[in-house]
Amino acid sequence: MISDDRILEIEGLYTRFDSHVIHENINLSVYKGEVLALVGGSGSGKTTLLRQMLGLETPAQGSVKMFGYTRYDCDLDLLRSLRNRSGVLFQQGALFSALTVFDNIALPMRELHCLDEEMIRDMVMLKLDMVDVGVQHANKMPAELSGGMIKRVALARALALDPELLFLDEPTAGLDPALSESFVKLIQVLRKEFTLTIVMVTHDLDTLAAISTRIAVLADRHLVALGKLPDVIKIDHPFIKDFFLGERGQNALQNLLAGP
Repeated sequence: MISDDRILEIEGLYTRFDSHVIHENINLSVYKGEVLALVGGSGSGKTTLLRQMLGLETPAQGSVKMFGYTRYDCDLDLLRSLRNRSGVLFQQGALFSALTVFDNIALPMRELHCLDEEMIRDMVMLKLDMVDVGVQHANKMPAELSGGMIKRVALARALALDPELLFLDEPTAGLDPALSESFVKLIQVLRKEFTLTIVMVTHDLDTLAAISTRIAVLADRHLVALGKLPDVIKIDHPFIKDFFLGERGQNALQNLLAGP
């Protein structure tokens, strides 16, 4: 069982590609109900770390536990059970281009092999409503959707099996400011309504400031900062100064302090 409401536990993690070291002794826990933002510069390994959390890549050393289990040591049944307890929104949405909106969302439901089509239909329509996508879009193909609509449909698919843990990879990338703000508000509402735990990779300071409860900063192969935003920005590190205390960072912080 998990102690202290830990949903994810990373211990002594090293990542190497040949002789190139990406991560060195990363230790990190994600707790139930929080929104942890992973930030770092290009090449810092934030996306690689996210993929290791998802079980899509294996570290050279160390462990990644989800719900108390090390994913790459699980049998197929347990791995499937763990996978059903989490959802992921990839950066570009990653919708299947040959499937309709309806079938994209229905796919993980059908893979359970225990739901009839009537129940699946009702559940898909419920998920569309959750992300504010009208049912008239259900039979459209991904190519017919705007960028903002693709993000919402992909989020509906990520939530298809009512996960406890949600991974977001650059959730507002490619969206204009208005759509980005709308999408962030949607995530905030869903998180509160369904008590979601969220791990998010982002470089967007407004998104980070708006919804993260803790921030993990990757730089120089290490986790150089971990904590709430006001504490992280006090740490004396070149990346933190550039990222958080530059002009864009100051604007995001001012917006956060100003409130709604």
